[in-house]
Amino acid sequence: MTRSPSALNSITARRIPPIQCLLTFEALARLRSVTQTAEELCVTPSAVSHRVKQLEQMLGSRLFGRADFSLTTDGIAYLAHVREGLGALQRFPGAAASPGRRRLKLAVTPTFARVILIPRLRQFTEAYPEIDIALQVSIPLLDVIAEDADLMVRFGAGHYADVEHIELARDTITPLASPSFIREHGPFERPEDLEGMPLLRSPLEPWRTWFAATGLDMAEPNEGSQFNDIGLMCDAASASMGIALVRHKLGAPWLENGTLVRLFDTDAHSPHAHYLCWKTGIMDRWECAAFAEWLRKAMS
Repeated sequence: MTRSPSALNSITARRIPPIQCLLTFEALARLRSVTQTAEELCVTPSAVSHRVKQLEQMLGSRLFGRADFSLTTDGIAYLAHVREGLGALQRFPGAAASPGRRRLKLAVTPTFARVILIPRLRQFTEAYPEIDIALQVSIPLLDVIAEDADLMVRFGAGHYADVEHIELARDTITPLASPSFIREHGPFERPEDLEGMPLLRSPLEPWRTWFAATGLDMAEPNEGSQFNDIGLMCDAASASMGIALVRHKLGAPWLENGTLVRLFDTDAHSPHAHYLCWKTGIMDRWECAAFAEWLRKAMS
């Protein structure tokens, strides 16, 4: 029986890649080293490169984007399918189900979790459905975190001698207040108009940074309500308790729904930033490396 060219092309397009190519791709994505992948699979480094190239040619898409073997968007998506398929092949008939799921424990600062991480987290869980995320709250600057957390998001100056870390995001800060507070105490036309106003305080965002940027000769306030969570401070400002100094990205939900508004056009660079931190050796676990790479790209 003679098949038409279109039928042959259809069959070719549905070919399953060789298992050795899939195993090599999964190992290289996890280990991010040709040498270590070759050692694990008992093949030569050139065989590793050949198998990955063969797989990419069959798929018609690049799986690795850079020399450090970070995955492309297609690579992240395909890796989830490959691991699901390899996991299914490891389950024998009659044996107890072994889903092979991984658990990743994250310690995250509260407002960062609510405003930045949670709205994006579905992208990660869809790409890596075999990874279960366990979120725990950490307190910024005080570094109150769960001791068994795999990865930690800290907020501070970045001087962490006890862990490895990468900077995730910096931002600018600006005073925010509720519309009713502005109607009652305004207008606010110059930075000097803040004198005598109730300024909400937080060690996370010292007022002296903004004062210096605007040339305002005012001391750091030592009286008034104080908060160790930016989200709570935004809620207090929304309730007209005073004026809050807030990062643009963290204050976005309150600005977007109109419960807080900017007082001035002048911004200042915050002395603090968000950092992803981990203990030495934790990135040997592929789920930790996958999350770190995803979060870094999501924040860029």
